[in-house]
Amino acid sequence: MKNYDAILNGEKKCNYLACKKIPAYFEGHESYGQLWKEHDAALKREEEENVEISLLDLKIEIAERIFRECHFCEHRCMVDRSREKGICNVGKATIATEFLHYGEESMLVPSHTIFFSGCNFSCVFCQNWDISQRQRGIYIEPEKLASIIESRNGRNVNWVGGEPTPNLPYILQVLKHCNANIPQIWNSNMYCSVETMKLLDGIIDLYLTDFKYGNDSCAYRLSGVKNYMEVVERNHAIAYKQADMIIRHLVMPNHVECCSLPVLEWISKNAPQAWVNIMDQYRPEYRAYEHAEINRVLGGNEYRKAFEYGKEMELKILR
Repeated sequence: MKNYDAILNGEKKCNYLACKKIPAYFEGHESYGQLWKEHDAALKREEEENVEISLLDLKIEIAERIFRECHFCEHRCMVDRSREKGICNVGKATIATEFLHYGEESMLVPSHTIFFSGCNFSCVFCQNWDISQRQRGIYIEPEKLASIIESRNGRNVNWVGGEPTPNLPYILQVLKHCNANIPQIWNSNMYCSVETMKLLDGIIDLYLTDFKYGNDSCAYRLSGVKNYMEVVERNHAIAYKQADMIIRHLVMPNHVECCSLPVLEWISKNAPQAWVNIMDQYRPEYRAYEHAEINRVLGGNEYRKAFEYGKEMELKILR
């Protein structure tokens, strides 16, 4: 992970700090389409000193527009989330907890992990269901969270949940007040809209993704999302071009053939240099016991089959 390591070694500026140095030209009364046109133009500009209005400011303006007709994810509720919640059950950003996490991949720890409540998925097996399926926690003013980030001394900032996608306007506001040269991690189910992926461009240094399923049927039945493959494959391809990437895949009982093998094959063809974490810690949680196919722990033979297939595909597997 060349860029991530360069930031940690002080050899490179993290993306969001660079974004603050890129000028953008808008006054706030432009149409939504005009803002996007300026956004795409600004992405091609060089950094400057003494920038009055930055690309980050423009991203915040666009995010606030989307918030009022929400389409941060591909549910595309189009609700005004200042007045009501969408499918994600998220209104104002609510942080369930934040701390230095030592249970992440070795190159990430200690990771300053910020858990939002609420999620745009309804996974019946969710291990964080107490925060993903409920709105619990507190609102922290962006200035305060920025100060906490600067004092934590983590190797990175790990935006997760729940799901970070509905909380993108808040995340951008936090980064506006933050000045630490620290990598930003997008820890997500990747059911983002194209618009969200564009806003993340130039902000995120490492995508820590969750590639759950190998087909639409399993995704709809177990997580309640439509067109999973089209959306998640598209976003992984976009993310792979934008930043460093670690792809997580949780192997589930009875889902090796239908999900694990297709996912690993897709990665080998479309993101061959991404690191891959083939995970074996599945356990039936939340409402998993209502589904016979996943109401038990993972069998050793099932995991070995997925892992060996990953090796056969010559993936960069984390151990």
